[in-house]
Amino acid sequence: MKKIFLAMTLLLTMLFTGCGGDQPKDSGGAGKTDQKKIVVGLDDEYPPMGFKDEKNEIVGFDVDLAKAAAKKLDMEVEFKGIDWSSKEAELKSGRVDVLWNGLDITPERKENMLFSDPYMDNRQIIFVRKGGDVQISSEAELAGKAVGTQAASTAEDYINSQEQLKNSFKEFKTYGDYMSAFMELENGRMDAVICDEIVGRYYMSKHPDKIEALDVTVGPVSEFGIAFAKENTALRDKVQKAFDEIIADGTAKKISEEWFGVDLLKTKDKK
Repeated sequence: MKKIFLAMTLLLTMLFTGCGGDQPKDSGGAGKTDQKKIVVGLDDEYPPMGFKDEKNEIVGFDVDLAKAAAKKLDMEVEFKGIDWSSKEAELKSGRVDVLWNGLDITPERKENMLFSDPYMDNRQIIFVRKGGDVQISSEAELAGKAVGTQAASTAEDYINSQEQLKNSFKEFKTYGDYMSAFMELENGRMDAVICDEIVGRYYMSKHPDKIEALDVTVGPVSEFGIAFAKENTALRDKVQKAFDEIIADGTAKKISEEWFGVDLLKTKDKK
């Protein structure tokens, strides 16, 4: 009888343990189609796309876009600052559901991540002092000018790769940050600054009487996209649909104009 009792006890324990393992899990994790919250991974020191304000709250252009898309989906959204150099691991592990933070779409990244449609061009353009006499309508017309940019930036990499163009400048100077470059431009010590359009236009929106943007692209143009785990097509499709809706109803345009003073978003008719 003892043997029978022990056997029945063991059987019941196994059955209850098995049932416990089949209980519904938290719906907030990455990759679940019934999840109620999206966790957005971002570099929270990248203005104006995502950064901490004076109240230590995460704000930014991409933050506002993500909030608007989540509202369309009737989902909560959480913004999580991550080590940007480990972004692919954060996404693959499920610690974040998406990367939405001015992320360039590249062939290498597409091997490991699933992307939305491109939503913005990332180009380097030229900024000059407002009211000055510098006229530039092409990259070649930077010849004879004092040109500045941020050290270790995409613009510096491009200029250094173009020896003939670089040698045509009167001067080429790099700065620790774009703010320092723009201050030099405002003071007349530089004729032009080459900068990421999104960063430059954000600065310009804060100093509308100091500098102006020229619609002149310098170097190649990349595209921003929203990234998801490679296998997470369900969430990608849901977010893409919501994003298309905020483009169509003008919400995204309004957000862009609030941050940059102009609509920089890609739409089907602008591609």
